[in-house]
Amino acid sequence: MKIKETPLKDCYIIEPTIFEDERGYFFEKYNEQKFEQLTGMNGHFVQDNISKSNYGVLRGLHLQKGDHAQAKLVSCLEGRVWDVAVDLRRDSPTFAQWYGVELTAENRLQFYVPRGFGHGFSVLSESAVFAYKCDNFYNKESEGGVLWNDPELNIDWKLPAEAVILSDKDRVQPTFAEGNF
Repeated sequence: MKIKETPLKDCYIIEPTIFEDERGYFFEKYNEQKFEQLTGMNGHFVQDNISKSNYGVLRGLHLQKGDHAQAKLVSCLEGRVWDVAVDLRRDSPTFAQWYGVELTAENRLQFYVPRGFGHGFSVLSESAVFAYKCDNFYNKESEGGVLWNDPELNIDWKLPAEAVILSDKDRVQPTFAEGNF
């Protein structure tokens, strides 16, 4: 397992060590001891989620606030997504900055998004299966978010605007300036 720091404080890209031969491949998707040793972050996860989405679906920007904040370790099991994290920690040196990474079934990368970050992804392939490991349980009352196309953040979602498919909730998220995080 290799860890790559991103420009955002405490966000990491994780690249697995893959063993391939004529039979196929094997890799360790997650190891709590190695993760904590390499990142210095708590790697204890309590909930796994899977979503399947079609091309153009954009899910985000979401977060859990307060005592229900969640760190996430995300990956794409099938297809291609553009995954984005936004630092919403007001006391962070990278506050209001975003970073994106392409996650695919082929590159097998994982993206660690710590507590206090907004998170979202857009589907770049015909469909995609996306996996989230969360370090805290979901709580509806603690939901927060930021509008996906907020002009202050100016996130490039790698999709033409007319192709974007949103949930009703994501259409009406508050702007960054309104600060629902």
